Amino acid sequence: MTEPNMPVTEDELHALVDNELPADRRAAVENWLKTHPDDAARVAAWRAMGNAMHARYGGVADEPVPTRLELERLATQPRRWMIGAAAAVLLAFAVGGGVGWFAREAAAAVATAPDPVDAMREEAFAAHRLYIGEVRHPIEVRAEENHLLPWLSRRIGMTLRAPDLSKFDLKLLGGRLLPGIGAPAALLMYENSAGERVTLYTTPLKAQRSSFRYQEADKFASIHWVADNYGWVVSGPADKPRLKSIAMAAIEQSERR
Repeated sequence: MTEPNMPVTEDELHALVDNELPADRRAAVENWLKTHPDDAARVAAWRAMGNAMHARYGGVADEPVPTRLELERLATQPRRWMIGAAAAVLLAFAVGGGVGWFAREAAAAVATAPDPVDAMREEAFAAHRLYIGEVRHPIEVRAEENHLLPWLSRRIGMTLRAPDLSKFDLKLLGGRLLPGIGAPAALLMYENSAGERVTLYTTPLKAQRSSFRYQEADKFASIHWVADNYGWVVSGPADKPRLKSIAMAAIEQSERR
């Protein structure tokens, strides 16, 4: 048994909200709240949140899953922290409790959710480092194939043009379609006479317009930006002035479409 005079923990406050507090601690916790207004306010806020969610979504757990949700398709798409969060919400409603615990976990999930622009850059950079090392299959469709750009354009929802980077001694090898953070992404790969490769990645991205941002890791680097609800990333050898010039050429040519 617990001692009635023991300090009240945050776990006990959540348990009180969820009606899971042991009977021998309930009186002690309630007395604690009478003399600790900050904790009392937190408990009141959690209860209000729980009441509001149950009033608005209480019947969700009993509803059949709509076919249009395409659960099988969603289950095959990795790196979606939003799906895990939605599952946590439905689970909390299904069991009819867990409000206090859910409030804390939901707040933590929001606080740690990745920024979509950073997530886009990371995916583009990972794709760059993966495919530039491929000898036989660095690309999916060769530049000489006429359907490369029309195909990628249809998939990402914009008229994609391959920038002419010949003044940087870069020739287009081809490209490939990739899964983006929320929509398909296109990756174009260029190569110079020394065998160094540079990639241009773009995907639909609803984020605030941003200027160039440079990031470096090991011997590689990237410059990313957002324009007109599309995210762009140029990745290549860690040479900031050169990458910036390539990015500038890419954005200038893309805006002429």
